[in-house]
Amino acid sequence: MLELKKVSAVSLAMISLVLSLSCWSGGAVIIHPSNPDNLQKADINQIFLGKRKSFPTGGDAIPVDLQEYSILREEFIKEVLRKNNQQLKSYWAQKLFSGKGTPPIQVEREEQIKKLVASNPALIGYIDTRLVDESVKVVYEF
Repeated sequence: MLELKKVSAVSLAMISLVLSLSCWSGGAVIIHPSNPDNLQKADINQIFLGKRKSFPTGGDAIPVDLQEYSILREEFIKEVLRKNNQQLKSYWAQKLFSGKGTPPIQVEREEQIKKLVASNPALIGYIDTRLVDESVKVVYEF
């Protein structure tokens, strides 16, 4: 009986993972439509790691991030920042401790990121590609 419970728990976890992955279609880094779209992956990386505070054209660049444990966030960290969640936590802990930076603004949902970016040319964020519309401009897909 105990063995059956273990198998059921593992099966349920695997089904949940497959379902959550199948709901994710890909990510898009977004900016306000009025901003030029000449951002490279390296620029996005530097902005989200606090190494750069402005867009290549000179305007302020303020990153907006999802809270932890989002599949989209995990993919963004891996593909764009080239880190894993633990490495990113350590990176920001060191920056905060040394007084050399603060992590991006965090919000709970992608819809919040889209709304914020659409209303403020200084913000940059990322959302699922299915949420992209004319209110934002895509500068990179992952």
